[in-house]
Amino acid sequence: MTRIPTKQEVLDWISANPTLTSKRDIAKAFGIKGADRIDLKRILKELEAEGHLEKRKRSYRDPDRLPPVSVLQVKAPNADGDLFARPLEWHGEGIEPIILLITRASDPALGEGDRILARLIVVHEEDHNYEARLIRRIGTNPRKVVGIFRKGAEGGRIVPIDKAGSTEWLVADGAVLGAKDGELVEAEQAGPKNRMGLPRARIVERLGDPTEPKAVSLIAIHQHGIPDDFPDNVIEEADKSKPVGLKGREDLRDMPLLTIDPADARDHDDACYAHADDDPKNKGGHVIWVAIADVAAYVQPGTALDREARKRGNSSYFPDRVVPMLPDRLSGDLCSLHEGVPRACIAVRMQIDAEGNKIGHRFARGLMRSAASLNYSEVQEAIDGNPNDRTEPLLETVLKPLYAAYDALKKARAERQPLELDLPERKIVLSDAGEVTSVAFRDRLDAHKLIEEFMILANVAAAETLIAKRRPLLFRVHEEPAPEKLESLRETAQAAGLNLAKGQVLQTRHLNALLNAAAGTEDAELINLTTLRSMAQAYYSPENFGHFGLALRNYAHFTSPIRRYADLIVHRALITAHGWGKDGLTEEEIARLEETATHISDTERRSMMAERDTTDRYLAAYLSERVGNEFTGRISGIARFGAFVKMDETGADGLVPVRSLGREFFHFDREAGTLMGSDTGLIIAIGQRVTVRLTEATPVTGGLELELLSIDDQALPRGRGPTKRGSRRKAVSTKRKKDKIKRKVERKRRQR
Repeated sequence: MTRIPTKQEVLDWISANPTLTSKRDIAKAFGIKGADRIDLKRILKELEAEGHLEKRKRSYRDPDRLPPVSVLQVKAPNADGDLFARPLEWHGEGIEPIILLITRASDPALGEGDRILARLIVVHEEDHNYEARLIRRIGTNPRKVVGIFRKGAEGGRIVPIDKAGSTEWLVADGAVLGAKDGELVEAEQAGPKNRMGLPRARIVERLGDPTEPKAVSLIAIHQHGIPDDFPDNVIEEADKSKPVGLKGREDLRDMPLLTIDPADARDHDDACYAHADDDPKNKGGHVIWVAIADVAAYVQPGTALDREARKRGNSSYFPDRVVPMLPDRLSGDLCSLHEGVPRACIAVRMQIDAEGNKIGHRFARGLMRSAASLNYSEVQEAIDGNPNDRTEPLLETVLKPLYAAYDALKKARAERQPLELDLPERKIVLSDAGEVTSVAFRDRLDAHKLIEEFMILANVAAAETLIAKRRPLLFRVHEEPAPEKLESLRETAQAAGLNLAKGQVLQTRHLNALLNAAAGTEDAELINLTTLRSMAQAYYSPENFGHFGLALRNYAHFTSPIRRYADLIVHRALITAHGWGKDGLTEEEIARLEETATHISDTERRSMMAERDTTDRYLAAYLSERVGNEFTGRISGIARFGAFVKMDETGADGLVPVRSLGREFFHFDREAGTLMGSDTGLIIAIGQRVTVRLTEATPVTGGLELELLSIDDQALPRGRGPTKRGSRRKAVSTKRKKDKIKRKVERKRRQR
């Protein structure tokens, strides 16, 4: 019988032979053959579980030891001129090793930020642990900064716009690219820090006046820390990707699947097809196919692409650009369902009855070919009787069956009653120069609603399948409103003469009844806005708490893996659940689902804030030429320092500072959401119709300042002046405190 080595002997061998670490190499070294390999496998697994080894594909290595060939990033030379590098493949828990780069005369010149592939040798010197020999240079990936250029006698400085980046950058005279003082510029790092301790930079792009609209989205991207440059190894992986073939997939290429997107869509990740169900047991029913780009086939767990996609969490969309989750080779090419091109997909076939209820579904990993890439407007026009050359051949056989299935789904939606808010979405239209040409509200066509309902149904099917197969996944969770927010909504409704009943389990149908009662009245916008503000924010979670807004028990995001990492997780879970390949959800990913859920929920909120800030800045730039004009609007928020007004024409939000409301003191009642004048008794409250004058617009910050002219068509009364302010303020404060105590007592009595 062959002697099985001890764990320490195995570790010693791996340490001494870093290039011979596969199970076969280890077995050969100790003369282990046949059934004895089972014992060796057990030892290796125990060492891996104990953290002594890390498995990489088919080899093992010490996790606190770098592989013999590693990717490094060159650091700045030290005082003695020696070059050091940091490892980009360090996975150990200890201190990051120090690597000295040993260069040869034939090696190219290397500078700070360069990435190289190098061969490492373990050494035991006082100031470094490894010595590295250059194999090849991967390329440079310097740090970038966006800021305001301040011209100096010799070059100048860049003051970053990023709130977190207070350090200025020095720009040499020959690296300013002709930038003018006060211009917004993008620059990249140029060499090590100088004697003054400030980093050096070279300007790579002049972005012009920082107040101009074209600079707005770039400012938001950097202020919110959204990664907008892909690392070299990520681009390299993406560029090496090749189209997936038919092997192991269901052939869906003859199915007339369509993509229907906005006219300016940057990618096409979902396609659909529907037809009448020929099953005699499902009379009047329909079959709906939804096919989604198979991103998991290209972005596999543990790769640089995967790490970067998870880091970003989602794509971020701005009026003038998109910051994608995946490089363009994937998002705009291999994972985009272009017309007439074979593309890998994960598809779901769903059966619905005549009333729109899903009665069955199945998933398939397939290869499809889009019959056409259409936009919402042309599809709707075709259904409305005005087909064009692209839609006319598809009208009877493809488009009308889609709408027939949608008509059935509308019945099921009406029965389910998801929350039906009526809040128009703004659309900012830019010229080629990046200037705002118009601000309008997007149309909500039946074509939009059709795709929305198909995607919701597919998301439900994905969640139900993974629950049935007992596979971990990320749910899209939307919890019901908090009691205090509901109480605020109830008070707002009562003030408008409407009612939101108490003493029952809240359902979306109750909120819809309130919204329907307000429809067509002057309070409709207020009730919709207050209802929206009462809602909890949706998030991702490995635990299923349901989706309140959609009135669905099981819901997961499946339909947009190009732009959402959560959908990629669901795709991998489906791959594992169906046994479609080795690119499914790994045990390591499952172990950190909670962490991933928290992270991508945060990146989603980050993108939403950046997109909102960008919209505010564009609107401020658009309105900056109309300072002094009067606008109508509605009070949308109250704060101690003033009132917010949402203007009718653009939907922009501006601030009426409390200091502009005259000489009287205004008492802020947080609970009631009002400002009350101490002299006049004027009450400013959410929902009131107002006329305002635009007094200031600041594109850099997105701020709009307004002067309040009238409330509900009544001119503002004027306060009595500062002489009475102190006594009036005290009287109002005392009265408010008494009223607040009285309200609390009354609420407690009602609760009893």
